[in-house]
Amino acid sequence: MSPRFEPAIGRYLHLDLLGRPHRLYVEEAGQGVPLLCLHTAGSDGRQYRGLLNDERITRNYRVIVFDMPWHGKSSPPVGWENEDYRLTSRDYVRMILEVSAALGLDKPVVMGCSIGGRIVLHLAHEHPETFRAIIGLESSPKVDPYYDVSWLHRPDVHGGEVSAGIVSGLVAPTAPDDGRWETLWHYMQSGPGVFKGDLYFYMIDGDISDRLDHIDARRCPLYLLTGEYDYSCTTEGTLEVARRTGAQAVIMKDLGHFPMSENPEKFIAYLLPVLEEIRLGKKASAA
Repeated sequence: MSPRFEPAIGRYLHLDLLGRPHRLYVEEAGQGVPLLCLHTAGSDGRQYRGLLNDERITRNYRVIVFDMPWHGKSSPPVGWENEDYRLTSRDYVRMILEVSAALGLDKPVVMGCSIGGRIVLHLAHEHPETFRAIIGLESSPKVDPYYDVSWLHRPDVHGGEVSAGIVSGLVAPTAPDDGRWETLWHYMQSGPGVFKGDLYFYMIDGDISDRLDHIDARRCPLYLLTGEYDYSCTTEGTLEVARRTGAQAVIMKDLGHFPMSENPEKFIAYLLPVLEEIRLGKKASAA
């Protein structure tokens, strides 16, 4: 293999976030409509590597991915050793708005997966006028607890390996090995207690079931893409969101809970028609 650089550029953004100074890692590639991407719980922006490297996307979209504080290359704030990390819906919404403002984004498209797919529903409810369009990957209004989160932060177990073990079944059985294991490796590197702190939002604080009927996809176009093998953000949950909000929903064949990292090529085939519809402002057929 000949040496080469990928087109994505990574930089550290210094900003006040949630009332405290932060050093946030941001990667981006492309030009045009800003597309702000939100990673899953316990992982980081590396999940969107496929999008950052796909010229079919970056010729018309400025793809921007940031690692949330405590995740990936974004360190916790000063004094983190004296607190327990816990993500709330209020802070999550505020974080996205503050990062978007710091980057000077004008009516970006926002796309999130899993916890990101949940928080974009909050954005559609609270701030539809801020975004050109909203894309939810693996979006459902709530999740019923199906595992014990205490295992994610114990001194007698390897937290990273437990995190990867919990999510391993959410990867589609048809995913190629390189995508599967890269996705799990990101989870193995999660900081102590970070996945557990994210799941506070996902399993408890982020439930938006009682507000779905107040989301109007006519105010801001809302698109939902969910993998058929996802048993966490279920296809039934996604279709419920679509029915109650007027969103467009597609159930993606041969994909699971992490479509953008477990099988980028197959996922992008579903995403491209959505991005083209948003760019042109007219209907486009799904993949």
